[in-house]
Amino acid sequence: MTTLLVMAAGMGSRYGSLKQMDAMGPHGETVLDYSVFDAMRAGFRRVVFVIRADFAEAFKSRTAARYGGRIEINYAYQDLHDLPEGFTVPQGRVKPWGTLHAVLAARDLLTEAFAVINADDFYGRDAFECLARFLGKENHTGPRPDHFAMVGYKIGATLSSNGGVNRGICRAQNGLLVAVEEHKGIAVEADGVCRGTNLAGAKVPIPTEAISSMNTWAFTPAILRHMSDHFTAFLEARGTSLTAESYIPDVIDSLIRNGKADCRILETDSLWFGVTYPQDRVHCQESIRQLIAAGDYEADLWKPGRDA
Repeated sequence: MTTLLVMAAGMGSRYGSLKQMDAMGPHGETVLDYSVFDAMRAGFRRVVFVIRADFAEAFKSRTAARYGGRIEINYAYQDLHDLPEGFTVPQGRVKPWGTLHAVLAARDLLTEAFAVINADDFYGRDAFECLARFLGKENHTGPRPDHFAMVGYKIGATLSSNGGVNRGICRAQNGLLVAVEEHKGIAVEADGVCRGTNLAGAKVPIPTEAISSMNTWAFTPAILRHMSDHFTAFLEARGTSLTAESYIPDVIDSLIRNGKADCRILETDSLWFGVTYPQDRVHCQESIRQLIAAGDYEADLWKPGRDA
């Protein structure tokens, strides 16, 4: 049974509200609804939502109404205080510890191969089919324990006209990921050049054809041990920070550089769009309208009696 892990605990500081639950489709569908629908069509039979306790009741009520009886649902909680022994949350910190910590929040539920996505990004049907194939839909033996994958999108197609975005910028060779580095504030500037700030704090140019990681990953449970070790090292180095986060691309990059794993880049023709800023909502809604008009989705996605 292939599992989809959905990271839905983000605070949406730039968006200003819980975009995971914001209606985008004509019948109140969220971006997450389309992802779960596409995952079901691709053969996923279980979804694990990583959420926060402060909106758990509303989130559970909504997902149960939409997906209950269609796919197995589990929940995990990303808790700021869920840290390895010997570490504590620094006084004044309210920001979550990042996407790597979000995956670890569900570690007790991840006993089989699984895919990872963001709750507020639209990935497209083909992306989920790529993930399902890699995770063993057509190969019952599944991927090797330390052989992972990600769906890559061209950075130019993932930017917002309303402000900078954060992305993992990738280098590839022969279809395998060679390196990935998180960049913040990526945007096309007044001179027409796309730039972002790297981990060293330097603003650097980024080709719009560069492949970016959109947190669309395929993993085996072997990744959890690597993530746990990496997160402990992160806390040792930056655990007193009020804002530092540990990202999934960081551990993947480290594993690749040290020859401990490889990561295949899965090519897709899927359209990506997301909501980082409130102004992105209009573009998201229009994109969904166009997909419905093209016949990719029914207008009422969860009409009673309809299966994915």
